[in-house]
Amino acid sequence: MDKFLKIESLTHSYGNREIFANASLELRVGEVVGLLGRNGTGKSTLFNILFGTLKPDRIKTTLNGIEITLADLNQHVGYHTQNIMLPMQVKVRDLIAMFVKDAEGQDKIFYAKGISALETKNVGSLSLGQQRYLQFHLILNLKHTFMLLDEPFSMIDPLYNDLIKEELVERKSSKGFIITDHYYTDILGVSDRVCLLKDNKIASINATEELQSEGYISQQYEV
Repeated sequence: MDKFLKIESLTHSYGNREIFANASLELRVGEVVGLLGRNGTGKSTLFNILFGTLKPDRIKTTLNGIEITLADLNQHVGYHTQNIMLPMQVKVRDLIAMFVKDAEGQDKIFYAKGISALETKNVGSLSLGQQRYLQFHLILNLKHTFMLLDEPFSMIDPLYNDLIKEELVERKSSKGFIITDHYYTDILGVSDRVCLLKDNKIASINATEELQSEGYISQQYEV
């Protein structure tokens, strides 16, 4: 049976400012869902709700058709934040061993393209792009079925950009991804489908022309 996560009736406000009003979203293993929206439309808010660090005013969550609590949901969702959350004084190889306990998972990171050359270096000596790429791999190899990726392409070298896309294509056979980034061309290029946050809703986008008509981009982009 396909594994799927569904949220419904999502409503949340900050004071008098409404962020979501009865919004809904579904994510399945085997797909990358691109999440677009201008600043302030609720992308980070949505991720924090799904990860369990923010309690919404109202939400219904189901996993494989069975209703679960937000606390239960947290056990199934991993989160790659746009901020670096790594200890700086630890060697890369030691950090991998600390973060991922099983040998198979460690090997996947050690032998990932671009990681083995960094293993003897301290995390703090890496460039920001290298740190972000390393953090991406650490989060990717967690056991969680669904992954939230916030700005994975920002401040990343073109080489790492391509490698991240390759990993997403390979790993989506066993995971489901929601990915957001201001580099929307990268999102459009790697996503199986795209949603747009606007007017307190999460709307499905069926063609890139809709992003233009909705005012998200000024001209059409061809994938």
